[in-house]
Order: sequence, then C-alpha cells, then structure tokens
Amino acid sequence: MPVVSLDHVQLAMPAGREDEARAFYEGVLGIPEATKPANLAKRGGCWFERGPLKVHLGVEGEFRPAKKAHPAFLVEDLQDLSDRLARAGFAVRSEEPLEGYTRVYVDDPFGNRIELMEPLPGKVSG
Repeated sequence: MPVVSLDHVQLAMPAGREDEARAFYEGVLGIPEATKPANLAKRGGCWFERGPLKVHLGVEGEFRPAKKAHPAFLVEDLQDLSDRLARAGFAVRSEEPLEGYTRVYVDDPFGNRIELMEPLPGKVSG
C-alpha cells in the first residue's frame, strides 16, 4: 500500500514555552489549538489544527531549531499576514522566488523555519 497523504507536521520546541507557541501559531497564524490526548499532554507541547492542517509541537530535551527543514503553509493574503507577523515582532524575509507563488519565511518563537506561500492569481495549488 503506498503512502496516501500527510496527517500532520511535528516541530520541536523547548520545554515550558507553550504560551509562546500559542501566541504565534494561534494568535498570529490563526491556527486554533487542539486538545492533545491525555496520555500525550503530560509530555508538554501543543497541537494546532484546522481541518486537514495539523501542526504539532513536541518538547525536545536538547532542543535545536530546524533552520533548513520546514513546513510550507499555503496562505490567503500573504501581505496582511506578513504585516501581522512584523507587528508581532517576527522578522519576515524573502528568499529565492518560486514560480507560481509569492512566498516569505519567518522563524517561529523557537527559531524553527516556517515558509508561507500564496499562489499567484490564476495558479492552482495542491
């Protein structure tokens, strides 16, 4: 049986910084927090989910941020989101262009690289 889809993306975070994760992923990016199962909640971290979009942050003891590996989120109104990120104190940066998209990068509160992509008008994503 082949792999058929992606269930979620897991990113690492340092212990005890769940409030910062909530402020960024739910507060700025707008992905609602989901309740973790009780047996996993005791490990710390947080889950953020909206429909098929699932981003799970798990505590890693010897945490090091992901500087190259990253999730790429499709967004609507990238300019507005970039402005919100900047107002919240997050540096938004552009890198190499990608045909069919406008895109930027931002680091989450822990230094994990996040790509934000908006399809150009007339382009189909997915």
